[in-house]
Amino acid sequence: MTTGDAISLFLKDEAATIRFGEDLALALKAGDCLALSGDLGAGKSSLARAILRAMADDEGLEVPSPTFTLVQSYDLRIPVSHFDLYRLGDPAELTELGFDEALQNGICLVEWPEMAEGELPETRISLRLEHEGAGRRATIAAAEKTAARIRRVLDIRSFLADAGYGEARRRFLIGDASLRAYESVFPKKGERKILMDWPPLPDGPPVLDGKPYPKVAHIAENAYPFVAVANALRERGFAAPEIYKVDYNKGILLIEDLGSEGVLDDAGRPIAERYRQSVACLAHLHSMQIPRDIPVSATHTHHIPDFDRTAMKMEVRLVLDWHIAWKRGTAPTDAEREEYLAIWDDLIDELKSAETNLLLRDFHSPNIIWRGHESGIRRIGIIDFQDSMIGPTAYDLASIVQDARVTIEPDLFRQLMDDYLKIRRAQAGFDEGEFMKAWAIMSAQRNCKLAGLWVRLLQRDGKSGYLKHMPRTLAYLRVALEHETLAPLRDWCARAGIGQSES
Repeated sequence: MTTGDAISLFLKDEAATIRFGEDLALALKAGDCLALSGDLGAGKSSLARAILRAMADDEGLEVPSPTFTLVQSYDLRIPVSHFDLYRLGDPAELTELGFDEALQNGICLVEWPEMAEGELPETRISLRLEHEGAGRRATIAAAEKTAARIRRVLDIRSFLADAGYGEARRRFLIGDASLRAYESVFPKKGERKILMDWPPLPDGPPVLDGKPYPKVAHIAENAYPFVAVANALRERGFAAPEIYKVDYNKGILLIEDLGSEGVLDDAGRPIAERYRQSVACLAHLHSMQIPRDIPVSATHTHHIPDFDRTAMKMEVRLVLDWHIAWKRGTAPTDAEREEYLAIWDDLIDELKSAETNLLLRDFHSPNIIWRGHESGIRRIGIIDFQDSMIGPTAYDLASIVQDARVTIEPDLFRQLMDDYLKIRRAQAGFDEGEFMKAWAIMSAQRNCKLAGLWVRLLQRDGKSGYLKHMPRTLAYLRVALEHETLAPLRDWCARAGIGQSES
């Protein structure tokens, strides 16, 4: 497929050209200029049309030739401008056509790029189509990182072919806050499947004791934890996705589609029945002891890590490192830092008697699928559990009853807590007092982490959208701080100016 730094592949027919266009649509990002070269009839327009229809997820999308208008724009998931420069009088006219603005805001597909060679960005993706026998030869040259994106989607196509779905239709589904991305895969026969694109990454810089953040915080770095926990949950009757095929080295998984309905209404508000079912499902999970070591293959057993002191303190440090300076304009003093971390040492000591079991870690609305056609615990589809740990079960209850991305009003909060506790009280050995203490500590731990994380996403990553969750996060934190065990943290937060609602 590859020759040197170039990417070369044979497209045996029109269907292969369309599939290649669909694959390219998954690789392209805002700021990409795809320069399509080739003789008349080489397939440039067919390829551009396939890319646009895939981006629109509309196989019937009208894609008129821009031969006379020179440019046709599409308001899609990523805006796309389709240029045909065959009739361009002067390369300088490209600016008048709005090329620079289109490239800044989206993707530019350019047929006949030779007509404006000096005006196109040096970072463009050059794709040449040539007749070869009954098919076509596509040759692509691009910068290293861009070429890697294209190779990745072609590797995924090869993975699907090995799984028996080489001709399946692929569409972008979602990209989450991590570096994973998801595709919808539509086989010619059968139901939709989900592809998880989880490329391996090198270790980041050391943050503590010479270890990078993922190792300190026990963040999954490959697909083994996901497969292990999925299997363990399914074996116990929970609705976790079946794993159809996985390439552990490349980080590509083909998994079951659990559905597309969530637990929020069209206005983004919690649907009480679905949250109550979710809490009941969680209570059932907490009644089962999940093994710490789960065989994944003949040669690999996944050991579920502990949510230990180091990981907990690493997360709550986000308040010190990001939130305080953002809130009051000055960084925490050494004395403030020392007192805060000492308080957390004491709180973590209080967890020694807490009930521990599997923590899904992010059991909240983005990761819960509503399956109304099922019954019991199978009505709740569970995803995104690759970072699961062993720790206080109260953590996951805090995650759902204080959903980070949607406001849980006090009445619903009390109902959910009552539902959970009623189920757990009927189970032997449940210590409600110890559980509620652990719940308050875990709620405070999670919300301190989030209060810092939202600021980090804004200031370090340029993602301002998460800041809208800050008032909710601080309100949730205030609820946790009401517990008597958290009085020292409550006093510290008051002195540091943490806990007030932000506008």
